[in-house]
Amino acid sequence: MVESGTLNLKKQNPLAAPPSTAAQRGKSGDLNLKKQNLTVAITGASGAGYARKLLRSIPRRKYDVHLVSSEAGRLVYELETGVALSDDLPPEVCTYEETDFAAPLASGSFPCAGMVIVPCTMGALGAIASGLSQNLIHRAADVCLKERRPLILVPRETPLNRIHLANMLKAAEAGAIILPAMPGFYHKPGCVQDLIDFVVARILDQLGVEHNLVAPWRGLESGS
Repeated sequence: MVESGTLNLKKQNPLAAPPSTAAQRGKSGDLNLKKQNLTVAITGASGAGYARKLLRSIPRRKYDVHLVSSEAGRLVYELETGVALSDDLPPEVCTYEETDFAAPLASGSFPCAGMVIVPCTMGALGAIASGLSQNLIHRAADVCLKERRPLILVPRETPLNRIHLANMLKAAEAGAIILPAMPGFYHKPGCVQDLIDFVVARILDQLGVEHNLVAPWRGLESGS
């Protein structure tokens, strides 16, 4: 994790937000415009493995990754992975606190190629569907919708009640892509990681990001 050009090795509260690395924009405050920006948000639904794999699958040579996590998201991440989010981030991920409404992500003038909320709680989905910007995650999602940029919501909840379904429809009608964490099995997964890769591959496909996680289906005759 980058902070002011150095690695942050200080011991931190595992449930605290990763220290904001907005300082990496430089003294002038200018962002690196040679790469495209992608926003990733982690909320408190089960499915931390999807977020972990996504953060490691976005090619850094083409994209700058901007991460926002909720407190519940950090709690579940550590519960499911066994390591604090702040200690498990790939290099060069720029982090922001969920209360930072002054972050670049909160403005439509910030160039962004898309946003993924993975996993996405029903609470976050409901706030986004209703246009409620209660934190930076909600606001960044709202910006993507108003600017007609890709917004991918990855809910991981079951069963779904009528409110959940109605909120998914509202968000989809507003322009969001609802991509439930529902892995397929036709690629003959051999382990849990193969199932995670399947969902992350679908996320990257929606963003137009190249990957080699799962081979595309080529029909029965090809044996794919």
